[in-house]
Amino acid sequence: MKSEYNNLFKALVEAYYKNEFEVFIKKILSDPSINKEELSNIISSFCGVELKYTNNDDYIDDLKKAIKNYKSDHKIVSKIRDCSIDCADENGQTSCQKSCPFDAILIDKENKTSYIEKDLCTDCGFCVEGCPNGSILDKVEFIPLANLLKEKHPVIAAVAPAITGQFGDDVNVDQLRTAFKKIGFADMIEVAFFADMLTLKEACEFNAHVKSKDDLMITSCCCPMWVGMLKRVYKDMVKYVSPSVSPMIAAGRVIKELNSDCKVVFIGPCIAKKAESKNQDILGDIDFVLTFAEVKDIFESLNINPAELPEDPSTDYASREGRLYARTGGVSISVNEAVARLFPEKKDLFKSIQANGVKECKEILEKAQKGEIHANFIEGMGCIGGCVGGPKALIPKEKGREKVNEFAENSNVKISLESDQMKKILSKLNITSAKDFMDEDKIKIFERKF
Repeated sequence: MKSEYNNLFKALVEAYYKNEFEVFIKKILSDPSINKEELSNIISSFCGVELKYTNNDDYIDDLKKAIKNYKSDHKIVSKIRDCSIDCADENGQTSCQKSCPFDAILIDKENKTSYIEKDLCTDCGFCVEGCPNGSILDKVEFIPLANLLKEKHPVIAAVAPAITGQFGDDVNVDQLRTAFKKIGFADMIEVAFFADMLTLKEACEFNAHVKSKDDLMITSCCCPMWVGMLKRVYKDMVKYVSPSVSPMIAAGRVIKELNSDCKVVFIGPCIAKKAESKNQDILGDIDFVLTFAEVKDIFESLNINPAELPEDPSTDYASREGRLYARTGGVSISVNEAVARLFPEKKDLFKSIQANGVKECKEILEKAQKGEIHANFIEGMGCIGGCVGGPKALIPKEKGREKVNEFAENSNVKISLESDQMKKILSKLNITSAKDFMDEDKIKIFERKF
């Protein structure tokens, strides 16, 4: 089923770029052997929209209008068809139910199928991978984005730190920049650079709020699953959470501050990032989100092989620290090192602990509630291994971690505090010292309210 979906998505992309989109959809919907309602649901999801099928002509017209007038404020994960729940175990629990950290998938006993309770769903996307028969899909936002790319609108690809090694052992970031430009992006930027900015911010917050080993700070960086769990299940712990946005949101805000005319597309291994970008308090900071798996299909449909492309180098800007955010423990390492540099008197006070995967996230937060952890800085990652273990990563998490570590250690910029590019960009944001990271007005660009 997965390969069938991949082939359909690639065919849609190819047809769109060849200006044969309408003809292609009309053709596949005209097949008398297919379930038109089900197929139209799949097509809609692959075009990033949600539509009801009536008839071929009306559906195609509605689809074209929805793509042209695309709005990003909608749910990401949906069931595209009813299923027979044959995958249920002896306790009656289905595969998708087991995969859901928020118990948002329920059973309709009358119709003997499962359904997603929208009020409980966080759009984390774990069920998309958990469903064995492809009945649940996440929306793909590339076709609406392709409109902008074809029109040469300035669009920046902001790639997650976990991208290293995802598109081939020997494919480097400079070749990927060339690949994204071939699709139509104006440039590609590492989100690790904006993770560096948040490292400095959270180090300053640690200094301000953690005075003894009994104080506590919870990082909000990176993982929307971790943030969702805190907001929904462990609300009494939110007071300890750093009000920082994620590196993805920081990237969108800073890039748009420097160039208000451009659009920003985040590219990573995570479905939950699609949902994060649609949170009302940060809506519009990131315009589209694509996964590594989707980008791989896009490259293949457009005959782009990054391994065969020349490099398009840029000035060194992302540091070892920011690149380490891609794996569990990376945030803790980075903030610890920044604290040691900026506030050496706090160096021995910093004690971190990491939650690796949903199960550990719950366990650590429950212990924190009871005062049973021996740490004052908590980092949580919803996927085992961190972002390298995301559901839409292209390589095993162990290899992803290895590639990230290698890339990070080979960084020309070891510490963000020593980066001339960092100083240059922060000065444009009117941030010129550690003290400025505690100035409410200057730091608004990096904050949200939980």
